[in-house]
Amino acid sequence: MRAFGTDFAVPPGYLNTPSVGIPPAPVAAAVAESVERWRTGATRPGEFDQYVTRARAGFARLLGVEPGRVASGASVSQLVANVAAALPAGTRVLAAEGDFTSVTFPFAANPGVTVTEVPLDALPSRVEGHDVVALSVVQSADGRIADLPAVRAAAEAAGAAVLLDATQAVGWLPLDVAWADWVAGAGYKWLGSPRGTAWLAVRPDAQERTRAVAANWYAGEDPWATVYGLPLRLAGDARAFDLSPVWLAQVGSAVALEYFGGLDLAQVQAHNTGLADTLLAKLGLPPRGTAIVALDADPALVAGAGIVSSVRGGRVRVGFHLYNTADDVERVLHAFE
Repeated sequence: MRAFGTDFAVPPGYLNTPSVGIPPAPVAAAVAESVERWRTGATRPGEFDQYVTRARAGFARLLGVEPGRVASGASVSQLVANVAAALPAGTRVLAAEGDFTSVTFPFAANPGVTVTEVPLDALPSRVEGHDVVALSVVQSADGRIADLPAVRAAAEAAGAAVLLDATQAVGWLPLDVAWADWVAGAGYKWLGSPRGTAWLAVRPDAQERTRAVAANWYAGEDPWATVYGLPLRLAGDARAFDLSPVWLAQVGSAVALEYFGGLDLAQVQAHNTGLADTLLAKLGLPPRGTAIVALDADPALVAGAGIVSSVRGGRVRVGFHLYNTADDVERVLHAFE
């Protein structure tokens, strides 16, 4: 099908973007071309640097920050670990109850850190007395959107740092998050990229509070000059936290993030939430203004209606993106007949 100026080879009823996003056709084509180069021995390692640079710039644009503030990695948890491992003993971290564990586990794995979970809606009122707030912009399990203005105001009043995971938001929700100390996000969901790319935006004054726990050759100022030998010589900006790139994933992400960077995300948001809220309305439920919906439904009946979805927290989770239509809403409704 064609949507938002590009083609998608997406089957009817595919509502599993919160788990695996479908790539725009040019993204899949770029990866296929790179696989062919690899298969025929035409690949040279240095050729992938341009894709890392393009993907980094694409993520920076979506967040409204400079590319030099963005570290490139492979997963959110690996990037969050750069933050969590740097926290001194006695640090108190506030998290949203039931948040995705790639946000919370890196902090909990630091034996000197205490992590407290509170309900998402209550989180802004509980920031006082904590040093760091770590939460997802959009909750993976049910699509609830954090009240970021309230979180920001509470964190500033309490002098707490803020780490955000934008994985379930970036690509459909316009974001104003340049104020946060750290913002992580993975590419393989709403950004239609291959699995194996993630990024971490680091506010300049937070860089000294971040530790390169996976320091490697690619984190050097000039990666090809830091392949061998000491001393440690990391890049002076957020690239100091880079992970050696997953080549094919970077190829796809470069194309995907440039595509998403050219979209009107307010239009994307209206499309996605419009479908989700239409579904809720037809089920007699109030609108929620998010692209992700969690339903009390029989997963077998939902699958039988031709819907590809996931089960999270005991409920069926569906997500509406660029390539979904009103027909997908009707398919879900059939499962309730």
